[in-house]
Amino acid sequence: AEVQAPFELARGPLIRVRLLRLAAEDHVLCLTMHHSVSDGWSIGVLTDEFAALYAAYTQGTPADHDPLPALPIQYADYAVWQRNWLSGETLQQQLGYWQGQLGGAPELLELPTDRPRPPLMSHAGASVAFSLGQPLVAALRQLGKQHDVTLFMTLYAGWAILLSRLSGQDDVVIGAPVANRQRTELEGLIGFFVNTLALRCDLSADPSVEELLQQVKDMLLSAYSHQDAPFEQVV
Repeated sequence: AEVQAPFELARGPLIRVRLLRLAAEDHVLCLTMHHSVSDGWSIGVLTDEFAALYAAYTQGTPADHDPLPALPIQYADYAVWQRNWLSGETLQQQLGYWQGQLGGAPELLELPTDRPRPPLMSHAGASVAFSLGQPLVAALRQLGKQHDVTLFMTLYAGWAILLSRLSGQDDVVIGAPVANRQRTELEGLIGFFVNTLALRCDLSADPSVEELLQQVKDMLLSAYSHQDAPFEQVV
């Protein structure tokens, strides 16, 4: 019930903390944050800070002493800087890249389904978890090393091939999140930085594995250099 309770976005707070006492020395700390103020990277930062604070105070650090290093900037500083920087000519350059990259892209991927599509889409999402065996992962890493690409680039290429074959389309656009923390000062901040990139892959020329991996590498590096444009503005 605590986790599922809604937030009052207009008033806040956008973070809730409850300490559930199960027994004298058995507790559960339940921390719930709205996604508008945190992303996946932030969870790691928050966990590390909680661990550092807990360790310090259990060793007798005074409650009014903060053992964490001071942050060089706050999230509000970043937000103001981004708003000022990502405007005018800079914003138009970023958006111009994506307009060129996504011009004429298919509106959707026509994947085969095991049931008819409903007349009214609910847009309710789901996730499927699976794991790859160690020999396959080692082979994928070796393939990437052979062609000077990252593991993500290799997996993206394979995923694009699979979607192309399932759909019968040779023009595939795949969405992928990016941390969007391009400065070291942002690494220790809790906030919403993550952005979504629409990554387009062209398989119309029936490229070889080597050709496809090079195409994917060039496309991804170019997309990363234009990752500041907010996804909602690209749409």
